[in-house]
Amino acid sequence: MPTSPQRARKSPTATSATKAPAKTAGTRRRADAQRSIAAIVTAALECFRKDPGVSLTAVASAAGVSRVTLYAHFPSRETLLEAVLAHSVERADAALAAQRLEEGHASEAFSRLVQSSWGILEQHAFLLGISEGIVPAAQLRKHHAKVLGRVEAVLRRGQEEGAFRTDLPTSWLVTTFYSLLHAAALEGQQRHLKKKDIPGILDRTLASILRADTA
Repeated sequence: MPTSPQRARKSPTATSATKAPAKTAGTRRRADAQRSIAAIVTAALECFRKDPGVSLTAVASAAGVSRVTLYAHFPSRETLLEAVLAHSVERADAALAAQRLEEGHASEAFSRLVQSSWGILEQHAFLLGISEGIVPAAQLRKHHAKVLGRVEAVLRRGQEEGAFRTDLPTSWLVTTFYSLLHAAALEGQQRHLKKKDIPGILDRTLASILRADTA
């Protein structure tokens, strides 16, 4: 007897039932992968802090994942280091957002920016030494783009208020801020400056550079 066309077709209910488990499994795998990545990056940050030359095998162990899993997500030391840098910058951006830099006079906001930026950088200054020779300088600067966007916003507001000089490009003033902050971190690491003195030194140095009356 010929099969009825209606009987030959799969019911929508049956089709949905077969697709649902596959979709759920895929979602679960993605969630597991994200958890593994987060665990690896968090562990790597602490491992690099304690030992800049730490092996990726040791990082995998600290993260509670296999070496194969780590390399599946981060095939090289460079890719892992870049992920750690991105993670630290996200934390820095969140910390700067909490400073409410859009409030108050720009000059006061800039002082808060300098103080908080140094506090953040001091915690992650070790990443600069580790990154040297591994992550290109241009790529390192790119990682800080979001944070530097906040710096630029405060500088532009200060220029509009007449507090900061306008005879130099704002982009150059941002670069000056970025360069001096990183130079201070290196000076602190080499004990040329006392770390407790650096926030004040940075604030006074940058204020003298940015003041409108220097134009």
